[in-house]
Amino acid sequence: MTSPLSESPSVRAFLGLGSNLGDRWSHLRRAVDQLRAGSAMPVTAVSPVYETEPIGGTEDQGPYLNLVVELAVAPGVDPYRILEECRRLEAAAGRVRTVRWGPRTLDVDVLWVDGVILDDPELTIPHPRWRERRFVLAPLADLAPDLVDAATFELSGGEVTFVGTL
Repeated sequence: MTSPLSESPSVRAFLGLGSNLGDRWSHLRRAVDQLRAGSAMPVTAVSPVYETEPIGGTEDQGPYLNLVVELAVAPGVDPYRILEECRRLEAAAGRVRTVRWGPRTLDVDVLWVDGVILDDPELTIPHPRWRERRFVLAPLADLAPDLVDAATFELSGGEVTFVGTL
């Protein structure tokens, strides 16, 4: 018996997930579980979890837990379908958008979709700051070392600490 993935071609899409409010582990675990259970875009890999200090935003927020999820998506997928999935996960975690780069229960960003370049006010792919943020590059390198070269990693900002796996 063949799997649905072997019957139809797919490309990689990477989502960055982060949380620094409430039970950070639970927010990340629940989001990954929701992707695995109810998404038309199958999860093919989940990176280890890293803890990082916040970059930007208010100074009174705690550290983040971050990871990257790899999805298998159909070539030519509408990138806004992926964005809708990100927003669905954030809403399910009780995300309230008040302050840019402020504390949040869950942040889900589209980082990369193979073969997609998009730049508009609502969605930019690749993510406009993905190469500047070590909290993105460390877990992304675990899943897609072809996208993260050593020089870019060294130039990226922030410190990351491996804290485990989901």
